[in-house]
Amino acid sequence: MSEMHHPEPQAYQADPELVRALGRVAVFMGGNSAEREVSLKSGKAVLAALVSAGVDAYAVDVQGCLLRTVDNPEFDRVFIALHGRGGEDGTLQAILSQAGIPYTGSEMLASALAMDKLRTKYVFEGCGLPTPKFRTMSDVGQADQIIGELRVPLSVKPSREGSSIGIRKVRTAAELAEAYEAAAALDNLVLVEEWIEGPEFTVSLLQDQALPAIGLSTDHVFYDYDAKYLADDTRYRIPCGLAPEDEVRLQHLALDAFRVVGCRTWGRVDIMQDNDGNFWLLEVNTVPGMTDHSLVPMAAKAAGISFEELVVRILRDTLEAADA
Repeated sequence: MSEMHHPEPQAYQADPELVRALGRVAVFMGGNSAEREVSLKSGKAVLAALVSAGVDAYAVDVQGCLLRTVDNPEFDRVFIALHGRGGEDGTLQAILSQAGIPYTGSEMLASALAMDKLRTKYVFEGCGLPTPKFRTMSDVGQADQIIGELRVPLSVKPSREGSSIGIRKVRTAAELAEAYEAAAALDNLVLVEEWIEGPEFTVSLLQDQALPAIGLSTDHVFYDYDAKYLADDTRYRIPCGLAPEDEVRLQHLALDAFRVVGCRTWGRVDIMQDNDGNFWLLEVNTVPGMTDHSLVPMAAKAAGISFEELVVRILRDTLEAADA
């Protein structure tokens, strides 16, 4: 369910000279991560939008050895729509960089850092940016100690998964131990952080500009995988419901987070607001979803940017990156 009322952006066609400069574009999607199905949906949407805008693009379902993707490539550049491990964690970015193939989004270091929620929080903390108090957990025997050190409820997360996969809300040491074992089955690095009670917001970034913030609400315990990709009752607020000065403050915080992690071109920052009005950074997403339920296209539309223009603008930055 959406509370947005914005005019439809005009049909978009890429400039012919830009199309020629872009050449043949491979849209990388799929992969082998836990987010494969979401990635396929994102990739198909991106491909359809690029083709609609006049770009010569085709799909590549990336599976198996990533090195094969750069062995005698039939493309000039890559639009990365791969979510999760292998596509969003710096691995693919390193391979493409080494092969001299331009690609969309953040480079290797920022991608690897943003994919690791724990180390992203170390950066936020080191730069004086607000993020919920946290601990790393490596054994069920730490449950009582962590419950004593942090304020419940707590959020338990695999540090290097996306799409809210493996996240649980807990209140007791027994629940924490159980949630830890479930998260550790996905990642040996488990993050436990204080749960912020209050509204959730997300801010999309495009070419170092913050798009309109989106307020999120759901009847689920939190904005989980089902709420993100499957449910039809998730509520998206644009305008986000904040006073104008607070939305500006939120956007500036998102830009600060994006910049300290070292991201480029596009992404999304997830932020909570507590009952006292304070904002708290959760994470940075360097290859956000681009499905019909996704937030970046929603924010772009609110700014008058069609999906076709959005993907072309993201892709256009690969020309500048190649010249840098």
